[in-house]
Amino acid sequence: MHLFGWQGLSFVVLLCWGVLAIFQKLAMNRISAAPALAWTAGGMALLQIFFLPNILAVHYPAASVGWALLNGVFNGLGILFLLTAMRSGGKASIVEPLSALYPVLVVLLAPFILHESISTVHAAGVLCAAISGILLSAEASEQG
Repeated sequence: MHLFGWQGLSFVVLLCWGVLAIFQKLAMNRISAAPALAWTAGGMALLQIFFLPNILAVHYPAASVGWALLNGVFNGLGILFLLTAMRSGGKASIVEPLSALYPVLVVLLAPFILHESISTVHAAGVLCAAISGILLSAEASEQG
């Protein structure tokens, strides 16, 4: 997994989640959010066969396993509400980019919780992202 470096891996995430957004909306056209979440979890479980065939949780510090479990809970809740937003009539072209603004929260909390510093350029990026969220959320008036 270290073949690409963090930038390359981040680009792979971008590609995977871009394709994922299309699949999520296609699923929401036929089923509700709760069953879709269960099938999503099933898809994630399939990955364990390839990436985690012999790993047991007992080999890791309890705190790290706890953080990973909380990650799963919040990931699942995020997916559930994302799918519900799409099922409730949200357009994938709006819901996905709007929900993808979660890094704004991370950037704002990182200095306090993770003790990371934020540069002026990063702060400007957060401001631009916040503005994009406002613009994405605005309902366009239909003129005909």
